[in-house]
Amino acid sequence: MKETRPDRTNMNCADFQDQLPELFESHADLSAEEHLKTCENCSALVRDLEYIAQQAKLLLPIHDPSPGVWQKIENAIQREPSPGSEQGNKHPPVQA
Repeated sequence: MKETRPDRTNMNCADFQDQLPELFESHADLSAEEHLKTCENCSALVRDLEYIAQQAKLLLPIHDPSPGVWQKIENAIQREPSPGSEQGNKHPPVQA
């Protein structure tokens, strides 16, 4: 059975806010939403949510580490002696 949605041209605040997560996830052009043209409360809510989303992006790293960083990590791993190898044992074997 297909789920029916409210008519988006004649929404009340509750209907619009129920659809808001889906609209944000789909990156819909919210300026085209009829409800926002007539409802200051929902318009303010959308502005606040857009601001929060923009600010949250600033918390994430902007760039991946350069390839040189990965190369240095790989080189360090290759230089590291494996456990149990002669180089890895700094103490002479204990004799019984």
